[in-house]
Amino acid sequence: MFSRSRCLSRNLGRSLSTLRQGNQGLARRATAALSASHAITLNNVSGVPRSSVFQIQYFRTSVAHRNEVITVNTPAFAESVTEGDVRWEKAVGDTVNEDEVVCEIETDKTSVQVPSPSSGVIEELLVPDGERVEGGMPLFKLRKGAGTPKGAAAPQAAAAPPPPAAAAAAAAPPSSTMGPIPTSMPPVPPVPTRAMASKPVSAIKPTAAPVASQVAGGAKAARTESRVKMNRMRLRISQRLKEAQNTCAMLTTFNEIDMSNISQMRTTYKDGFLKKHNVKLGFMSAFVKAAAYALVEQPSVNAVIDDSTKEIVYRDYVDISVAVSTPKGLVVPVIRGAEGMNFADIEKTINMLGEKARKNELAVEDMDGGTFTISNGGVFGSMFGTPIINPPQSAILGMHGIFDRPVAIEGKVEIRPMMYVALTYDHRLVDGREAVTFLRKIKTVVEDPRILLLDM
Repeated sequence: MFSRSRCLSRNLGRSLSTLRQGNQGLARRATAALSASHAITLNNVSGVPRSSVFQIQYFRTSVAHRNEVITVNTPAFAESVTEGDVRWEKAVGDTVNEDEVVCEIETDKTSVQVPSPSSGVIEELLVPDGERVEGGMPLFKLRKGAGTPKGAAAPQAAAAPPPPAAAAAAAAPPSSTMGPIPTSMPPVPPVPTRAMASKPVSAIKPTAAPVASQVAGGAKAARTESRVKMNRMRLRISQRLKEAQNTCAMLTTFNEIDMSNISQMRTTYKDGFLKKHNVKLGFMSAFVKAAAYALVEQPSVNAVIDDSTKEIVYRDYVDISVAVSTPKGLVVPVIRGAEGMNFADIEKTINMLGEKARKNELAVEDMDGGTFTISNGGVFGSMFGTPIINPPQSAILGMHGIFDRPVAIEGKVEIRPMMYVALTYDHRLVDGREAVTFLRKIKTVVEDPRILLLDM
């Protein structure tokens, strides 16, 4: 019996050992399967090496970083500018790319564009359209990442009860291809500001009922009105021009210029000038050069009165401001050191400043200073006019259109291309003799540019 018990015990131990080995093999196979599954999961993640715990953590951090919400602040202004008004180009929910303009800040002198620091979706506008902002103030919140286009709808919350059939039919989007509405955004995004701004004035509905008037044929025409807030640049322009009228003793003297010689010179050399300097030869360079030449000859026209000290400030340099009309108002970029420039230098500078003005990229530094201003109303067909001084300067030259007129030339009547010019000056500083002499010097140089070569 003892032998039988020992045999049974041996068989039982062998069975337990076999079972234990089988369990270990099963455990090894389960571990191997789990490792293979883990490796496959990592291989499905682009750019993450397999079996690396650090890379898994880095991948999760990158996803969180792409969904990060950042706050974009108002950029710093120039020294002479302290505040501006916001004009939004984008609305909540819009997808923007890196460096895409989100809004513009209109200041007294120019507009400052605020680009998006990265690609993403506009999460929130922190300042209403048209409100005043200062440097460093928060403007908007941006959720980084590709985002979804604004037109896509978001999934409804799972916990929300289904709406009634009639309400669901009324709220359904017109297109069945639109996606679900995201829970992080309101179902109905606010109306973008730019859509209202892009409408013509005639399309804006008045707050009061239109008044109908009887016209010929019995038809009734609506007589409407609309109100638009003055932008900061227009307010500043009106303030400065009225200040000039209240401060300066303005007087205007006139003359006429025969444009025959300068027109012939331009026709003869315009192709060669364009080929060499890669810029067109215009009439403005002749007037800028003539004005710089005359300002050196008549320093009082280039001077200014310092009202705080009751002193006259004479300048030994000539910085000429050129008035440029833009959709948002009149700007006056400055051609600095015009007395030392030739025609090509002046044309290149005018072309560069004009391009920046058309793209709304003029900085405050481009318009600061200036000792004399030239305003060319002739590009709009003006025949005659009296310009207003650009304070704190003491004079401004007004150019007008070129028209063929009969004039007396050596006792004979001839048809010549003529231009009227006007010089408005501050009579507190500039006497009539100096003003008339200055304008005649411009007339002489433009009619015969050879005087510049002879220094006469």
